[in-house]
Amino acid sequence: MTVHRGRWSLEDRLEQGLRELPFDVPPGTASVTVELAYGGGVIDLGCHGPDGFRGWSGGARSRYTVSTEWATPGYLPGELEPGAWHVWLGLHRIPPEGVPYEVTVTASRSPADPAGDPPPPRPERPPRRDLPAPAGMRWLAGDLHSHTVHSDGTLTVHELACLAASRGLDFLAVTDHNTVSHHPELPAAAAHAGVVLLPGQEVTTDLGHANVFGDTGWVDFRRPSADWAAFAGARGGLMSINHPLSGDCAWRHPLPEEHRPRFAEIWHPSWWDRRWGAPLAWADVWRPGGVVPLGGSDFHDPAQHKSLGEPVTWVLAEGEDVLGALAAGRTSISADPGAPVLLRVGDELIAVGADGTVLVRPDGGRVAVRGDRVRIAADGVGMHRLETHENEVIALCG
Repeated sequence: MTVHRGRWSLEDRLEQGLRELPFDVPPGTASVTVELAYGGGVIDLGCHGPDGFRGWSGGARSRYTVSTEWATPGYLPGELEPGAWHVWLGLHRIPPEGVPYEVTVTASRSPADPAGDPPPPRPERPPRRDLPAPAGMRWLAGDLHSHTVHSDGTLTVHELACLAASRGLDFLAVTDHNTVSHHPELPAAAAHAGVVLLPGQEVTTDLGHANVFGDTGWVDFRRPSADWAAFAGARGGLMSINHPLSGDCAWRHPLPEEHRPRFAEIWHPSWWDRRWGAPLAWADVWRPGGVVPLGGSDFHDPAQHKSLGEPVTWVLAEGEDVLGALAAGRTSISADPGAPVLLRVGDELIAVGADGTVLVRPDGGRVAVRGDRVRIAADGVGMHRLETHENEVIALCG
């Protein structure tokens, strides 16, 4: 057993926000359990072994186990290589009086393998919406921001997938904070629920969050943000800036223009009054060449005010290639699966279910929409939107 005790001060946090406490894993160890106790503030928790990253749970847990066959959600099971390991402590919120802490590490030769619960029944799916698309392609409805028990969500991967299907979604990005331990569970859950589950990670720091989409492996949140995008791109993934104007989660990382990703989560539940133009203004200055707008519910818990699929990101895909459609910038966002939507098909914009709204072009020009399926010539590159007569944004299109 290894025990670390002490008190973290505000000065400690300012000097170095992520601390590593060492412990030794002897040969023959089958499981390791780490327990954290502290008073006041918020301390995040994670783990690193001799061969690299082994898990992260942030402030959602105070205890985890890593074993050869099983690990606490958020952590990676597998061989426990002998040698020097480290408990990661993120000094997230440390008040002026400091925070006393105690970390206890227990190594065992007995593996941990708790029995898992069976998946929920396959849900009924609402009818899919008929939206105009070119031959060989179709519009898929999805949500690009969600969490499970592998970070600070309350649903398992299977439960979340079934909820997505019951909401009429075709795909869902599962983007747990600073971990990829949920990725191995995605194929089975996707097949069971009948939805596409896109591997993701929400790279989470005090200066802002970003989603990385694709099977890229773990993105090291300790690195500069420019490295996240380069890492994702080198492995066939995509990076998107999350909720750039959302309270203390707003994007504040310095990022030179040449490293700024094309994708940004413009529509997020923190945009609670969509007459507020700040997210659109941010997009205009973020990337002069144009931002590909994305939307995500940031879903964590059915008991919260957020609903999965509110908003919906639509992608114009060949088959089920969601990542390819995103990479091509073929996206649209609506408030929910049945809400008015603005689609770009070739050189045309098609407003569906939007009679009486106003189309706003990238240059500020406005056109009244009259009819259920209205086709209007697109005006070059940039973000188009539909607004009500009270200037409330109800749909976005890249």
